[in-house]
Parts: sequence; C-alpha cells; structure tokens
Amino acid sequence: MNDIARQLLRAVAFLAVEALLLDRVPPVHRFLSPSIYLLYLLWLPFRLGRLPLLGIGFLYGLVLDMFTHTPGLHASACTLAAFLRPYLIQVLMPRLDEDSGRSEPSIGSMGAFPYATYLALMTLFHQVWLLFLEWLDLGDAGYFAIKVVTTSVLSLTLMAVTEAVFRNRGLEGRT
Repeated sequence: MNDIARQLLRAVAFLAVEALLLDRVPPVHRFLSPSIYLLYLLWLPFRLGRLPLLGIGFLYGLVLDMFTHTPGLHASACTLAAFLRPYLIQVLMPRLDEDSGRSEPSIGSMGAFPYATYLALMTLFHQVWLLFLEWLDLGDAGYFAIKVVTTSVLSLTLMAVTEAVFRNRGLEGRT
C-alpha cells in the first residue's frame, strides 16, 4: 500500500474511532475525555514539510470538529500540535538523517525514551490547549488543571495500547 493511501486510511480510522466511539462513550467521570486521534498527526512521516503538516493538522481537526460539533476546538489544537511537532522532534532527535531508513516516529525509529517523551509532551500540549479553550467558557481553574492531567493520562494510555497493537504486529508501514 502506498504511503498516501496508508495515511488516508489512518486518518479515517482515527477519526471514526474518535467521532463514532470515544465521543459517544458516556462519561466515566467529568474529568475523563479519552482520545487517540492525535496519534494520526504524531505518526506522520518525518519528511513532511512544515506547511503541509500545518495544513493537514488544520483540516484533520476541522473534520473532527464537524463530527463532534465543536467548532474550531480540534482544528486549533491539531494546528498547534502540527506546529510544535517538528520542533520537538528536532530537540529529541537533533541528527535526524533522511538516509537512516527512519520514515516516521515510532519506538524503533526514535528509541523508547525519546518516543515516550514525544508522545507525552505532544499529548500534554494538545490537551492543555484544547481544554484551555474549553475552560475559557467555563472559567474554573481547578477543573481545568484536573481535566488536563486526567485526560492526558487516559489519552496516553489509549495511545500506548494502540501503539502496542498496531506497531508490534508489523502493521507499521515501511518505506
């Protein structure tokens, strides 16, 4: 399967899981809002330029906003994640080589600690921004802080499970 088709399939799968399953799960608690859709942006190839990455992030978030009836929230958060992604990768992997055979972020291409740091920081940045925009409407700082922590931990747990299921079974694309 070529790279573009694989990326489109991933986008549709993550959007479907988020909009049709996770967004419809009755809340376990008011502080828990599970999500995994950010993995799509985090798994995009290293070689993707900044401008296409920003466009993909914005459109991806916008499509999710249409399905979840959250005008602009996910588009804004995904655009921020797309903007921060190259900088964080550069800090975690200062000598990323085009010829190294590493096509996209994973444990195998980055190493366990840098990859875990990458996932944790990107999830935290994304959740802080997304929930900050929600908080502007509610105005409760305690609620904001607790929800950022609990949602980030739950989202990272779901991402780790997704990573284990899809990346360890050879479903990771190799280019």
